[in-house]
Amino acid sequence: MWRMRRAKIERSVVLDVQHALEERLVDGSWSVGTRLPAERRLAEMLGASRNSVREAILALKTRGLLASRRGSGVFVTERLQTAIASPWRQLVVDHPDMRWDTLEFRRELEAATAHYAALRATPDDLTTLAAVVERLEQAYASGNKPEEHRADADFHEAIAQASHNSMFLYLHSSMVRMLREHISFNLEGLDDPSGKVTARLREQHLRIWDAIRLHQAEAARKAMLRHVDFTRDELVRRESK
Repeated sequence: MWRMRRAKIERSVVLDVQHALEERLVDGSWSVGTRLPAERRLAEMLGASRNSVREAILALKTRGLLASRRGSGVFVTERLQTAIASPWRQLVVDHPDMRWDTLEFRRELEAATAHYAALRATPDDLTTLAAVVERLEQAYASGNKPEEHRADADFHEAIAQASHNSMFLYLHSSMVRMLREHISFNLEGLDDPSGKVTARLREQHLRIWDAIRLHQAEAARKAMLRHVDFTRDELVRRESK
């Protein structure tokens, strides 16, 4: 009886450790490719034994969320990120009409992330966003379209990070590849020799940024909605020609 009780307690501790590790994967603390701290350090951080940490890591390896590299340590895999992204990513590439469904999804998700980013953004979050906005401004000024696409995607990703909501982060990180391709795909569809559309996009990004840095949640949400709606309406207009 005592041994059974002890085994049950040990299993409970392992599950607690496993859940603590999972939280770091879901909330973005450990992104794809991150090397985990050594077992001893993790045991100290989580107040558990090294054996419990080892078993929890093994469980996450079995699920494909972590992987060992000989002589290097334990690393976060792409499994969590690609679990949602993989099928949708290919569908968006193979079936351009699916951009409309993706735009509807982005409209709701990103309006919410902008709202919470305005409420919760830390000084570090704002510093990160400011740096991305500066990259966007430079790309607009130089006409560097590949960099504009990258900076645009980084802007939306930084907003998701600043929302400090684990579910938004999970959805965004899980679908980040698809969202990056979708943003790039849309921007290619908004080819803009006159520069008018680019000027509108720049203005929209700056309004979103201003609302977030000033912690104006409702303004940030509405600015993001206008941004996604403008992209949709412009794409519809061009395809109807």
